[in-house]
Formats: sequence, structure tokens, C-alpha cells
Amino acid sequence: MKKQKGFSLIELLIVVAIILIIAAIAIPNLLRSKMAANESSAVGSVRTINTAEVTYASNYPDTGYAVAIGNLGGGAGVCIAGFVATIATSCLIDPILSSGNKSGYTFTAAGAVVGGGPVNNTFIATAVPQGIGTTGQRGFFSNESGVIRYTLNGTVPTVASSPLQ
Repeated sequence: MKKQKGFSLIELLIVVAIILIIAAIAIPNLLRSKMAANESSAVGSVRTINTAEVTYASNYPDTGYAVAIGNLGGGAGVCIAGFVATIATSCLIDPILSSGNKSGYTFTAAGAVVGGGPVNNTFIATAVPQGIGTTGQRGFFSNESGVIRYTLNGTVPTVASSPLQ
């Protein structure tokens, strides 16, 4: 009888099946961890927008809070040494965040006048997942109070939403 070298087809199929089972277990955990990372990034970005709005209002007291998120940043390559910040491009946040999309979330920030007057005395910043259940699960909201609120279903949150603890 001749001695056989190598693996049989059954042995190779068993190894492939084991690898597929391990992948089936690991992939959902990977997706959940990616969503958690995106949500953490979104909360940090909303905090950054809050800080930028307060800085913007103190730098431009005749305007108040920024009208749009784009006013808080500047395009790629705009905010370099020697550039003088303006009301339209204040260079307070990075160009990626000021474009409105970052880490699977869509961000908005809008200043408004409440109660009359020429100065934007309030603002709303929101972050909603671009794909609910794939890029993130929760939506985030903040305003001039600095409290970050969230919804569990990824919809646009409001002041009535749950605050982060």
C-alpha cells in the first residue's frame, strides 16, 4: 500500500467550514464595534461644534452664532498659515467636519434669531447616521445649552430627547 501525502478533500472542507463559522461569529461584532466608534466620533464632533459655535459668537459678536456649519470651518487648504479668518470661513473646525459628513454621520449646525434682534442668539447642532443600523444607531443633538441629547432610533433629536450621562 502506497502512503498518501497531503490532505483529503473532507479534511479541507472541515477546515473551511470552521473558518466560515468563526467569520460568522466575528463579523457582527466587528460591525457593532464600528457603529460604536462612529457614535463616539459623532458625540466628539458635536462637542467640537458646540465649542466652535461659542468661539464664533465671541469672535463675531455682531453676527452671533454661525448661520451654517460651513461657516465654522473652511475648505481643504483654506485654513493655512497667513489666512485671515472671516465670518464665512472662521477655520474653527476641520474641513471634513465643516463639509457636513464624517465617520458615517451627517452633521448640521445652524444659528438663528429667537425673539427678534439682528444677532443669532441660538443654534442647533445635529448628527444623524447616514445608514441607521449600519453606520450608527443613535442620533445626537445639542444647542447653546451645551447638553448633548440623543435618540435611540437614529432620527433627528430635539431638546426633548434623552441627555447623555
